[in-house]
Amino acid sequence: MLKGWREVSPGAVIEEPGSTAAVETGTWRSQRPVVDYSRCVHCMICWIFCPDDCFRTEDGKLVSVDFFHCKGCGICAVECPKKCIAMEEDALA
Repeated sequence: MLKGWREVSPGAVIEEPGSTAAVETGTWRSQRPVVDYSRCVHCMICWIFCPDDCFRTEDGKLVSVDFFHCKGCGICAVECPKKCIAMEEDALA
């Protein structure tokens, strides 16, 4: 028997969304961000704009990039006001 309208999930609703925290997507990238920490002013703009939460911080400072989740989109390099993030070819590519 077919479900009634009250038993059918509404359209365009994701009831159990995935998360980039749960899925390692780093093998997809062809480029990776390389940070020149000597020029970084820890403004955290890269951290704010990163769609995959790849930038790790400690005590309000950028300390590393999580390459297991970085897809290499380059948003961080474009948005960095000090241009201390460069996109380089990834060795996995």
